Amino acid sequence: MTAFSGSAQAMSLIAFCAVATVTLLLCVLTGPDRDDLDAYYTGFGSLSPLRNGLAIAGDYISAATVLATSGVVALCGYDGIVLALSTALSLMLLMFLLAEPLRNAGRFTMGDVLARRMPGRCVRVTTSVVTIAALLPLMLVQLAGTGQLMGFILGFSGDSLETGCIVGLGTLMIGYAAIGGMKGTAVIQILKIVMLLGSGAVVAALILRRYDWNPGALFAAAAGRSGAGSAFLHSGLQFGGGPWSRLDMISSELTVVLGGACLPHVTMRMYTASHARQVRRSMSWAVSCVALFVLVITVIGFGATALIGRAAIARADPQGNTAYLLGSRAAFGTDVSAGETFLFTTVTTAIFLTLLASVAGMILACANSLAHDVFTARATPMTPRREMTVARLSSLAVGAPAILLATLVQHRSLQPLITLSFCLGASALAPALVYGLFWRRYTRAGLMCTLIGGTLAVLALMPGTKLVSGSAAAAFPHADFNWFPFTTTGIVSIPFGFACGWLGTLASGRRKAREQRRQYEAVEGRILAGALHRGG
Repeated sequence: MTAFSGSAQAMSLIAFCAVATVTLLLCVLTGPDRDDLDAYYTGFGSLSPLRNGLAIAGDYISAATVLATSGVVALCGYDGIVLALSTALSLMLLMFLLAEPLRNAGRFTMGDVLARRMPGRCVRVTTSVVTIAALLPLMLVQLAGTGQLMGFILGFSGDSLETGCIVGLGTLMIGYAAIGGMKGTAVIQILKIVMLLGSGAVVAALILRRYDWNPGALFAAAAGRSGAGSAFLHSGLQFGGGPWSRLDMISSELTVVLGGACLPHVTMRMYTASHARQVRRSMSWAVSCVALFVLVITVIGFGATALIGRAAIARADPQGNTAYLLGSRAAFGTDVSAGETFLFTTVTTAIFLTLLASVAGMILACANSLAHDVFTARATPMTPRREMTVARLSSLAVGAPAILLATLVQHRSLQPLITLSFCLGASALAPALVYGLFWRRYTRAGLMCTLIGGTLAVLALMPGTKLVSGSAAAAFPHADFNWFPFTTTGIVSIPFGFACGWLGTLASGRRKAREQRRQYEAVEGRILAGALHRGG
């Protein structure tokens, strides 16, 4: 049960229904024609830099990021701030290193990017498999959290009601992706990020006002109610004091920085820019939004600890996923006016919309890859109308199993699934993109070794991490098969992914390397400078 008032719950329910209706209507109005592939896959480059930047930030800031990051800030203090800063650093890495080459090399999917210099169906199919493997765990986290979050906000409990929320909202998210395509989901992302940052900024201002606009006083109050004293404001609370704690923190931050920048639902927004200058301006807006998000999440996380205490946050959810809502509610105090109830309803609606938009974007990225890289990359080409139909059916093919799996894992710790997605992005996709876009000698064998080797390394190491077993907060709290002394696999799997690409290229022989060098030089101007017009 929640501590929220009946009026807040009633207003939230009305707002949720209104948002679901309006956003579905927007998808219908902005959806593409039945045979316009560019409109479906990229929005036909019709978004301005500001709108595209907001959509990029919306895809990047998922519900898992909002709730999990605020929880780590509230429970672990300094370590949470480092995690929040890593998310901003990840997008900056994408902006300065990968954004323009991705836009120049890609057309619709990440498979297009990697097949630009290494054409072949095996490259596309493997990229599609890794894309789905990287995004499916993150989809499960947000779908599974939907029922629990709705129950927490609206004050109901029961497995059947929570499962019903997952199925109903999951179906709505499939509809967003299938009907709206890239432009429809972009409109929802823009609405989401404006509501999320706007409401969050108001809550952060209310919290700071309670401490006379003095961040130092806020931090001191949070440390005082954390139960950890000054340790709350220093490194180490999240990862403990073991011999590997410092290395574990480095591994986690490296995984967030590399993995977040290369997840396919984020990189797909690069293909919507019509020219290089637009992608630079779009990324500038996106980085600004994420930087503001870091400030907001830091203030709200510390405010939650300062106002209600770390123990109360942990009781509500051991992972701290409700800290954002609890901190927002506490910011209004005990005597809540109608205006403050309205503001809190805006906060809950923003979180609800974040859930809808995040999963819709991931379903779209997976469906696009499945349709374009697997079903249509055949010897016999499809007509545009048929490919559009396949893409929309692919949304159902991806979304339906995700909903089913989410209902099965909804009552377990979901942190391992979040970590799995970022580890796959950092260990398989990041090396493949860096090598594929910038290394002239990189061969097809090297690419396949990177994608397969990095993925297998993560899948082999992940079951042995602390998040899966060996602690009360693990996915299997009553078991202990923890043999890998880190929270993420990045410290091993990221170097392994890069090493696999390097060794696979060496094993291809000098002749293959020379051929790939010549092929790369033929498209180098296009990839690095956009020298030629994009197409096909």
